[in-house]
Amino acid sequence: MIIKHLSRLARFLRKDDGSATVEFAILFMPMFTFLMSSVEVGMIHIHHAMLERAVDMTVRDIRLGTGNAPQHDEIKRIICDRAGFIDNCSDNLRLEMVRLNPRAWAGIEATPDCTDQSEDVQPVRTFVNGQSNDLMFLRACAKFDPVFPTLGMGENLIKDGAGQFALVSSSAFVQEPR
Repeated sequence: MIIKHLSRLARFLRKDDGSATVEFAILFMPMFTFLMSSVEVGMIHIHHAMLERAVDMTVRDIRLGTGNAPQHDEIKRIICDRAGFIDNCSDNLRLEMVRLNPRAWAGIEATPDCTDQSEDVQPVRTFVNGQSNDLMFLRACAKFDPVFPTLGMGENLIKDGAGQFALVSSSAFVQEPR
């Protein structure tokens, strides 16, 4: 009786039926997670490239627009129009513009000023229009929802209380003489 069961067990162990299923079961989740993380990285790259482009084009317009000093809301609208990929841009984009003194360098705040949908609305931290030949620094912070917030890279992004992550674009320029 024992020999009969041992021979069946030996026959079962020699079979290779279902070996592909075992490989699939082992490798499916890591490969799927890698694929979804790749999609997440691609979306982050697209969002960041569009934000950078919009900020650069807007800064160029500000720098060369002699006699025209656009205010915060107008600059924000222009960036939102040019960025394209920012959902609910008027609520998710925050601008900060400061005048810097190159002769008495104090630097800027290290952490960007970003929105957080889970907190109460905060006023603009700093927004100063420059005069002729002033060194200006513009920083835009836009918040985005991850494509796959619970998988791979989307799970490991640094997010705020509303589950959004920040992309920051900054640019420095010298205000042209008027």
